[in-house]
Formats: sequence, structure tokens, C-alpha cells
Amino acid sequence: MTTESPAQTVQRLFPLLAEGRSAEAAALFADSVSFSIPHPPGIPWVPEADSAEGMRTFFELLRTHVRARAFELRQVIAEGDDVVLIGHMVSEVKKTGRDIDTAFALHATVRDGRTTRYHLYEDTYAVAKAYFGD
Repeated sequence: MTTESPAQTVQRLFPLLAEGRSAEAAALFADSVSFSIPHPPGIPWVPEADSAEGMRTFFELLRTHVRARAFELRQVIAEGDDVVLIGHMVSEVKKTGRDIDTAFALHATVRDGRTTRYHLYEDTYAVAKAYFGD
């Protein structure tokens, strides 16, 4: 049996999310997760999360409030258990119809086949502008 690399584990997440398979996406996470997405106050799709179940809640909230328009993974950097994904995404805020157009970096850590860290960095001004307006 071939063991999946941390980079492969992290990259399996995105097709599952695109298909709306939140429970399967959450199953990629450990019982204890370090979750961080810096965001403006009042953004309804970024909950407090510290577990696989919390990640499932996050994925479901995200799907409720945001529609993915484009996702491009430009670079994957992996060393040991740590994986950094760099890319670009465009998402529509359903409430306003405005797009969030942003580069992103995701720092993930995978231990024993489960993701233990999910720290996403994106343009918080673009998020605020799309959700709250000018």
C-alpha cells in the first residue's frame, strides 16, 4: 500500500469541496486542528474551528455564503509535514453578488495522514469589499 504524501492529502480537499462533499472533506482533518483565516469582523462563513467537525461546519458555511467561480493552484511547496499552496481564486458572495478576487496562500500541516493545521491567507480588503460594499 502506498502512503499518500502530505501534499497529496491537502490537494484532495479541493475537489471534495467543489463537489459539496463537506463530510468527506472534514474526514481529511484530525480531531484537533489549528484553524486560522484572518478576516474582517462580521464575515459569516469563518467560524471558530478546532476539530474535524469544526472544519465541516466551516465548509458548510462557506458553501452557504460563497459560490466558487475560479480556482487556480499555482505552486505547491512541501517540506516534511508542512505544505504551502499558493494560488488565485474568485468567489461570489451570494448575499451581494460581488466577487472576491484574491491571491491566496494556505499553510497546512499533515500528521499521520490527517490535516492538523489550516491557515489561509487572502486579501481581507477584497473579502470586506465584496461582502460589505464600498
